[in-house]
Amino acid sequence: MRIALMVIRKIYLVPFLFFKIWLASKRYKGDYTKGFQLAKTISKHAIKAGNITLETHGVENVPKEDGFIFYPNHQGLFDVLTLYHSCPKPFACVIKKEAKDVILLKQVLQATGSLAMDREDIRQSMQIINQVAKEVQEGRNYLIFAEGHRSKEGNKLLDFKGGSFKAAQKAKCPIVPCALINSFVPFDENSIRKVTVKLIYMKPMYYDEYCNMKTNEIAAEVKRRIEETIAQYESE
Repeated sequence: MRIALMVIRKIYLVPFLFFKIWLASKRYKGDYTKGFQLAKTISKHAIKAGNITLETHGVENVPKEDGFIFYPNHQGLFDVLTLYHSCPKPFACVIKKEAKDVILLKQVLQATGSLAMDREDIRQSMQIINQVAKEVQEGRNYLIFAEGHRSKEGNKLLDFKGGSFKAAQKAKCPIVPCALINSFVPFDENSIRKVTVKLIYMKPMYYDEYCNMKTNEIAAEVKRRIEETIAQYESE
């Protein structure tokens, strides 16, 4: 119902925005700033039209220098909209291959230079990890959902997969944990009631902090920090 509400309220903009993001996906390969700005615009209109309030905290924790990776908990399709809407720095995403052909999402991902990973194909997964590490070293920013799949238990997290942190380890880059609260509600509930979603950008973990840790230890630590932050902000 909420997606329908978004479309109905912004029906006059849908063809125009779709054309713009499609054009960006074809025209600006290698320069993804335009695609990111369009993704921000789409997110802004979707959130406003969908009766959603987004509370953002800790934007000052986003590193000033490019070349970092966001690691949020994963609650659903709305997650990426929250970061597109609020993040001051362009970033690309690593998504599961099943999502890469969804209409509009496909064009947004292409326009932002995002990558699709086949988690069942170890060789392809390693290629993606290596590509992300290389691009991050060159100054791009990425978002990776370390749980692998969305949690279906509200604000409770799944285990974070150690392999998701190999790209950060190879790039020796800042890891920026992000805590999402109630991000599952907008698209999971068959309702158009007003809803508040919270996004907290947490303090980065720099390489000197995790350089001697194994990837599964990094995963456990990032998960712990996000759980603590959710517990802190959930009741506010």
